[in-house]
Amino acid sequence: MGVRDRAVAAEEAGVPEDRKPQSDEARSAFTPPPGVEQPVVPEEDQPTSEFAVPQGLAPETPAEPEGSAFAPPSTYGAKHSPPAFTPAHGFPEVKLARDAPWQDRMRTMLRMPVSERPVPETAQRHEEVRPAVPRVLDLTLRIGELLLAGGEGAEDVEAAMFAIGRAYGLDRCEPTVTFTLLTITYQPSLVDDPVTANRTVRRRGTDYTRLAAVYALVADINAEDYDVTLEEAYRRLAEIRRNRHPYPGWVLTLAAGLLAGAASMLLGGDMAVFAVAAAGAMLGDRLAWLCAGRGLPEFYQFAVAAVPPAALGVVVSLLHAGLQPNAVITGGLFALIPGRALVAAVQDGLTGFYITASARLLEVAYFFVAIVVGVLTVLYVGVQFFQAKLNPEGALQAVERPWMQILAAVLLSVTFAVLLQQDRSTVLFVALNGGVAWVVYASIAVTADGPTVLATAVAAGLVGLFGQLFARYEHTSSMPYVTAAIGPLLPGSATYLGVLNIAQNNLDAGFASLARAAALALAIAIGVNLGGEMARMFIRAPGSAAARRAAKRTRGF
Repeated sequence: MGVRDRAVAAEEAGVPEDRKPQSDEARSAFTPPPGVEQPVVPEEDQPTSEFAVPQGLAPETPAEPEGSAFAPPSTYGAKHSPPAFTPAHGFPEVKLARDAPWQDRMRTMLRMPVSERPVPETAQRHEEVRPAVPRVLDLTLRIGELLLAGGEGAEDVEAAMFAIGRAYGLDRCEPTVTFTLLTITYQPSLVDDPVTANRTVRRRGTDYTRLAAVYALVADINAEDYDVTLEEAYRRLAEIRRNRHPYPGWVLTLAAGLLAGAASMLLGGDMAVFAVAAAGAMLGDRLAWLCAGRGLPEFYQFAVAAVPPAALGVVVSLLHAGLQPNAVITGGLFALIPGRALVAAVQDGLTGFYITASARLLEVAYFFVAIVVGVLTVLYVGVQFFQAKLNPEGALQAVERPWMQILAAVLLSVTFAVLLQQDRSTVLFVALNGGVAWVVYASIAVTADGPTVLATAVAAGLVGLFGQLFARYEHTSSMPYVTAAIGPLLPGSATYLGVLNIAQNNLDAGFASLARAAALALAIAIGVNLGGEMARMFIRAPGSAAARRAAKRTRGF
């Protein structure tokens, strides 16, 4: 029975009607009454979108299918492409010399714009199918990590990473190196997504034997006549990581003592001073190893290592034994000054890697402050409480004993090379390079009474020049041939004089001496870098004149 029939029956029976409709019988207010049909809406009145195409008008076919914004248009062709702007002198065709070292060729391409880089032939052709991109990027990052952790400059690390990528067929790869982070990006084409991988350098150590082995691996990968598969490269890299240092710990401690003794003889000390300085340096080295084993940061290791040489110098002064306490303390400082990190920091700054250079310079500053804190604490206690007689002017007195000082400079360079874990085959050249550096320095600063900073820069420039030439001959890094040879030039005397003046409340003279020590350190680093650049600039060009023009560094504006 419908709703209307129930309402009529209720009215006839005298029962009031319940006007509230049931839930299943609710109707919309717009529902037409029963028996009335809903009118048909004309077709032209039906609502449509205002963007609908009018009837009778065919839609325009799209010019190109929907896709990536980087997809070239379907009407584009390389043969019929529109003319582009070309300079009046044209674009030089860049060709790199095949006989040039891989370091020079990779630096040349890194300094070029990406669009102007040549596409060389792939060096490794052991497989018809190229190796997987992630594995090549991983190998590149692992090799770059060893180079950066070993103290190599950022530009050389980028060149090595770039060389590995191109050797295995990754032409469009871009490496980026900072102080603790390595990143490499490879883009197969303009329409493919780039692949990026990175690796963090957690620990840095000094082992130039390992550094030379890594360079040999990179050179073999880039050699056209030597086939290095990806598996063989991983195997050799694992062997390099597993190899032990060439010198045990007791040899390193003995080398630190001999280095300090040789430095004390450069300042006029005799054999007794040699023995005392060596004992202080060896005791400081053992204490630093103990702190390292306990997990203390390097700042405290340097501070602790500087205490024993300064303490022995104060004791020698109090005993009035006729020895030179200044030479004892200064010799101990020579074994602690971070010359390797300083050279790498200035080299990164001069080659345009300012972030890495700033971080490394900050690290050097921390080490320098740690040395100053350790020595200053001992000297202050000795001067203020024990009335130790330490003459500030005696630290820089020039003593002319040419043959003895040349032998001391050679011994200092040899022991420095041992501390850097260099291969035994490089020690002889380092000794000769260090001896020549000291002869040049003493000829200008002592014999000719010239400026000390100028003498240091000239001697360091010769060290960098000879080291770079020998490294190019051996196709390896220049760091093993340069770093140890600058040992006789390190500013140990100026550092000690500044600390001593501060301990005696002569603050102006103390800070002036520390500033002089910083100037000498910068002179060493700049001289080494300039000598290396001269070797690259004049001895052997990386390619044609067009390549040199394309690879020139920007002037910054």
